[in-house]
Amino acid sequence: MHTTASDGRCSPADLVAWVHAAGVTTFAITDHDTVAALAEARVHAERLRLTLVPGVEVTAVWQGRDVHVLGYWIDPAHPALGAFLAGQRERRVARARAIGAALAQAGAKVDLEPLLARVAARAGAAVGRPGVAQALVSAGHASSVQDAFDRLLGEGCPAYVSRTGVPPNDVCAIIHAAGGVASLAHPGVTRRDDCLAQWASDGLDALEAYHSDHSEADQVRYLERAQQLGLAVSGGSDFHGDDPMSHRSRRRVLGGVPLPEPAWHALQARRSTPSAPETRR
Repeated sequence: MHTTASDGRCSPADLVAWVHAAGVTTFAITDHDTVAALAEARVHAERLRLTLVPGVEVTAVWQGRDVHVLGYWIDPAHPALGAFLAGQRERRVARARAIGAALAQAGAKVDLEPLLARVAARAGAAVGRPGVAQALVSAGHASSVQDAFDRLLGEGCPAYVSRTGVPPNDVCAIIHAAGGVASLAHPGVTRRDDCLAQWASDGLDALEAYHSDHSEADQVRYLERAQQLGLAVSGGSDFHGDDPMSHRSRRRVLGGVPLPEPAWHALQARRSTPSAPETRR
């Protein structure tokens, strides 16, 4: 699930309230490249006796494409993780500015400074392309967020800017250092099945077999691949909020993709102990 700390539509407090209202008792917040929502969300979750799994969704880069790696049970205060995520967010800002320049060249000029200022005003928050897409809608250059991606921001479009960053094995390493479990997000969307064996050998702990964008065939395929590779499985709705403009209707159903109890226990069993930061001598 995602909050306004990245590209979700719910504040941390509102998201916890939605979780409680939906009858969900255990959930994870995995904002993109930030843990800024976790402290506030934990306060509300504890008050309502809900179990919040502290998480993050980190964007790795592999052969010029985004690969999202989920980190579950991470220590949000781990120094190395904090420094790494700060670098990730700086790259996001640089990419947003590059996209803004490309949009101007494509005849869809939009002022992104208000968006960047709003993000900068929230400590630890991360900017992403959905925010740019919404700015395009507000400026009248797109009829919806999806239209903005289809015509301007998506891969192969005039304002697409490839991301720079670290490979999946480095992301797995930092998640492990912070005591977390590393799971490949929505492999049916990423569509790099040819890389799964390598990523598994490089430190991946699980595949997100259960996901709102997966068909039944996808789910069966990744359950089988996880078993073949000796990986656990994770799952979730990838809830971003009830956005009526989103074409991903299943992502608008909070708790709509539960993780079976045996898979939950197997995923928990992959947890490690956070490594202590190195002491300077």
